[in-house]
Amino acid sequence: QVQMVESGGGLVQAGGSLRLSCVASGRTFSSDAMGWFRQAPGKEREFVAAISWSGSSTYYEDAVKGRFFISRDNAKNTVYLQMNSLKPEDTAVYYCTASGGGIRTVLAGVGNYWGQGTQVTVSS
Repeated sequence: QVQMVESGGGLVQAGGSLRLSCVASGRTFSSDAMGWFRQAPGKEREFVAAISWSGSSTYYEDAVKGRFFISRDNAKNTVYLQMNSLKPEDTAVYYCTASGGGIRTVLAGVGNYWGQGTQVTVSS
């Protein structure tokens, strides 16, 4: 059974940092593009960041560029999201995703696999 499990969320003050992790299991994800999305209360889920299977290409939503950094460790089937200079508007449930269909499917939010999400709350 394929599973993706996020961790690392929590409550942090504005300006602080968090590092999210997402461990995938049930198959090898080293050939999959992976990414992060988030959903704030009352809003639709939105793209945050994505990374190619090799890690050589990364993509970010404009609001997080320069503050968030995505990386992966294929040996551990894990994708990370380092979040710095957090703002109250970053408050959301963060979801990881993976897709064997390439980076465009991740960017489009139609990845094959999704985690259950981890809550990030940034206080002002």
